[in-house]
Amino acid sequence: MNATCLNKQLVSCRVCHKVCVWPERGTHFAFCPRCAASLSVRKDDSIRRTWAFLITAIILYIPANLYPIMTVMSLGKGYPDTILSGIMALNEQGLWYLGLIVFLASIFVPLIKILGLALLLLSVQFKTGWHPARQTKLYHFIEKVGRWSMLDVFMVSLMIAAVSLGNVATVYANVGLRFFGLVVLFTMFATLSFDSRLLWDASGENDDR
Repeated sequence: MNATCLNKQLVSCRVCHKVCVWPERGTHFAFCPRCAASLSVRKDDSIRRTWAFLITAIILYIPANLYPIMTVMSLGKGYPDTILSGIMALNEQGLWYLGLIVFLASIFVPLIKILGLALLLLSVQFKTGWHPARQTKLYHFIEKVGRWSMLDVFMVSLMIAAVSLGNVATVYANVGLRFFGLVVLFTMFATLSFDSRLLWDASGENDDR
């Protein structure tokens, strides 16, 4: 039998991360002796909550890319830009490095998070047992890369603040930016809801639950 926290009746507190001893088998409720937070062997309804957040993010991702995210008005003229048209406009102006940043933050990172989480969820549900260590690394990568998802929203906010100081041009945020912000939030919720320990359960490593 593999030596795991489960078969040694050890549980990590989700708040202060203290490793606690689970009172006894059959006990359904326990509390951390350090911070008094409720203990659980696994996150409650992790799969269902993660799927709910992820599907919501996928639905919102469509209008986030179809609707314009901002409009730049200069001398009374201006055209709304979607994420893709904004990237193309930056490339045409020779600002390819800014276009690359927008592409990575607005298209690549959300897709990586959505596809990666969907892969992990399917792996757990179908119990593929495919390299749980590699899948755990993928999950931690998704966690780390998620912090850059708001870069596009930050850039537009910065442009609004900077350009508004002048009298020649004005930048307006459009509805697409709101949808994109919601996509980022729901992918973050999905990442936080997923319990990576389920990957090891599905592989049979934690066989004494």
